Amino acid sequence: MRDYKDIKPWSDVTKEQWDDWRWQIKNRITDTKTLKKVISISTDEEEEINACLNKFRMAITPYYASLIDQDNPNCPIKAQCIPDIRELTILPYELSDPLDEDGLSPVPNIVHRYPDRVLFLLTNKCSMYCRHCTRRRMVGQEDCDITYESFEQAVEYIKSNKNIRDVLLSGGDPFILSDEFLERIISILRDIPHVEIIRIGTRTPVVLPMRITDELLAMLKKYQPIWINTHFNHPNEITEYSIQACEKIVDAGIPLGNQTVLLKGVNDDKETIKELFLKLVKMRVRPYYLYQCDLSQGIWHFRTSVEAGVDIMRSLRGYISGYAVPTFVIDAPGGGGKIPINPEYVVDIDDRDIVMKNYKGDIYTYPNIH
Repeated sequence: MRDYKDIKPWSDVTKEQWDDWRWQIKNRITDTKTLKKVISISTDEEEEINACLNKFRMAITPYYASLIDQDNPNCPIKAQCIPDIRELTILPYELSDPLDEDGLSPVPNIVHRYPDRVLFLLTNKCSMYCRHCTRRRMVGQEDCDITYESFEQAVEYIKSNKNIRDVLLSGGDPFILSDEFLERIISILRDIPHVEIIRIGTRTPVVLPMRITDELLAMLKKYQPIWINTHFNHPNEITEYSIQACEKIVDAGIPLGNQTVLLKGVNDDKETIKELFLKLVKMRVRPYYLYQCDLSQGIWHFRTSVEAGVDIMRSLRGYISGYAVPTFVIDAPGGGGKIPINPEYVVDIDDRDIVMKNYKGDIYTYPNIH
């Protein structure tokens, strides 16, 4: 992480400004003119990025930009935040809405895929627009929040369906919204008797850790049980800032999980993933899912083979603690939900025995008596 004082546009910025999440949002990098002041890019790169910006927007917080390693042409931070000309190539199997969220939306801003839980999309805004985003058809296209009318429709849908016990707030990133707006939404949901769990999906601990303020956490604590999932993809994203943000969440009594996406050229090797997960549990963040990259349009260059993910999972089980090992999943195209894809440990099973192999490949038998 570079000292922001050494980066030209922010040399006169005070620490108070730098640590203010609103300042970070206001000063996001959204064009190549600003980007050139932060990192070195060639004329060809500038032209390619500008071509991408005609289709997909760019927004990078100053904090996340300070993590870019200019001396590494394959910097995993740069790959996740700066547009790539390959995004303009759409492969035949790629989809605008790969998880059929629009088809599973009974009312605006609600996705109801599983019987007992719904996804509640509050905004199209993020502090940073990740290049591998599964919702790039909508997120970042317009900086808009949910309307009052669609909010009312969504709440009424949840109220009317008593099977819904779990509501996941997402977007965009809900933590882009003000504490006051968030509290209004959360308090209304908490007053619905059959809503037991409220979850929040946010990448701010990774790309905008300043957003995790004492005031935000004091508000959330009033509406427990709250769960939060965040999105670290690489060990280089773990800094003093992000560690502090995560520790504050956990110290507030809010369980914190992590959903990593397997990305070619970013984290698709065993040692990188192992280092990431071990660092996460050290800061009390539970690795929850490892995702195979979705079939969203223009992100084909991030996709690994499924076998690569299975091989990585095989390298983890037994070699690091179980609570540091997530579930490797494919979020099935067409809205089929998350399907676990794991190494096969059961060799044979019948009425007498189950034959198994352990993480080393050694064979063991357990009597199948019941």
